[in-house]
Amino acid sequence: MTYARILGTGSFLPARVVTNADLASTVDTSDEWVVSRTGIRERRIAGPGETTCDLAERAARQALDASGCLASEIDLVIVATTTPDRVFPGTACLLQERLGIHGPAAFDVQAVCTGFVYALTIAEKFIRAGGTKRALVVGAETMSRIVDWNDRSTCVLFGDGAGAVVVGASNEPGILSSHLHADGAYKELLTVSTGVSERGPATGRITMRGNEVFRMAVTTLDALVGETLAANNMKQTDIRWLVPHQANIRIIAATAKRLGMAMDQVIVTVDRHGNTSAASIPLAFDSGVRDGRIQRGDVVLMEAFGGGLTWGSVLLRY
Repeated sequence: MTYARILGTGSFLPARVVTNADLASTVDTSDEWVVSRTGIRERRIAGPGETTCDLAERAARQALDASGCLASEIDLVIVATTTPDRVFPGTACLLQERLGIHGPAAFDVQAVCTGFVYALTIAEKFIRAGGTKRALVVGAETMSRIVDWNDRSTCVLFGDGAGAVVVGASNEPGILSSHLHADGAYKELLTVSTGVSERGPATGRITMRGNEVFRMAVTTLDALVGETLAANNMKQTDIRWLVPHQANIRIIAATAKRLGMAMDQVIVTVDRHGNTSAASIPLAFDSGVRDGRIQRGDVVLMEAFGGGLTWGSVLLRY
């Protein structure tokens, strides 16, 4: 039987660091206010002319190097992003050209903060079906381009970055299961209300009903953890690492508590990166791999919740 396994990881962050103190000089907020509610201390912001594809390319090249694969061996490219360079072609096609990959399928996935979980799941299905042997999966965002920098409730949350993995066919199980969900009935809780088709070509800005989103996130992620464990006939103690979407330290802590995990078993980057949407899980995963915490054979749970509303998990053995 053919399985899908992560072969290598990579990430990239823009050079510009924006601290809570920097934001306090332009909006009514403070470092204490932001940290106490979100855990965020700073975030990276893309520079002028620095695009989502620029970030994706740097992360992708790092993942290719780590995997030992050549770009020419990649036969599927998926980019999870909410902030594509263009309406079309997709960012995956732009990335494919930069990497010198010609011919294989390349497409974007838009599930906001759950985007990487969706994209990794799709790649795993392609590999399990036998149509793909090596897939490049990237989560990349320039969320700063759709933030209202005058809205203190949202501008403090988001940052830019990219993370990537190379996934390959294997005789041994790697990705053990995935669980994807969505419910558009809650679309107004977290949204960018203006788009090309609905109201004109101008890009809107993020709006969020924070308290309602928080409650929904905690409730759905709690159920998701139970669903994932039951599907794999596992106990909480079987999971070595939690790699959650990096939105809010309180949500992360609530999920860890549900799993009975100490916070030193959780990969946390929200304090340094903020919420990078589809990029947050691969950024955190790469951080854990590169600093030696996540080792080959470890069971890892990735989980996310985002606009849509969407939510999902991937359980894997690294």
